[in-house]
Amino acid sequence: MAHEQIWAPWRLGYIVGDKKEPRPDELLDWLDGADPDCFLCQCAVATDDRRRLVVERTEHTVAILNRYPYNNGHLLIAPHGHCARLDELDASVQLALTQAIGRMIGLLEKVLQPEGFNVGLNLGLAAGAGLPGHLHWHVVPRWNGDTSFMPSVAGVRVIPQSLEALWEVLTGDIK
Repeated sequence: MAHEQIWAPWRLGYIVGDKKEPRPDELLDWLDGADPDCFLCQCAVATDDRRRLVVERTEHTVAILNRYPYNNGHLLIAPHGHCARLDELDASVQLALTQAIGRMIGLLEKVLQPEGFNVGLNLGLAAGAGLPGHLHWHVVPRWNGDTSFMPSVAGVRVIPQSLEALWEVLTGDIK
């Protein structure tokens, strides 16, 4: 029987527990209440969008590619402020987050043509939040039949596109 190798090198950081983004080389103008060790706080103010895989930054929100995606196109959408509770967001930030989720779904529909989406928020460590101190929504594109035997049999997901190539397509920065 033929054996085919599947490479997913970006997953190693997740497996061995390296969940922190490298600290930025430049001095950042941190927002009030920011946690300098939080990759979402870093993405909210950093200028190296390509390296950090920031797809969009607005006055109140940041949308980034998930480095450990469940599916191709998996985005994280977060408020700029380091905040763990929904009741701490003011109405303008809540509206901006909802609008950002809608824009990113529209962008993913245009570029990747998924047939559906999972949109979710994990509140607290017990609910599965990998970063419980900074609210963030997951937007996961889905296709009919995108579940395969790999997660069941081998505990492996196959992502068909590199994060860098996807970032280029989503931001229009194709070289």
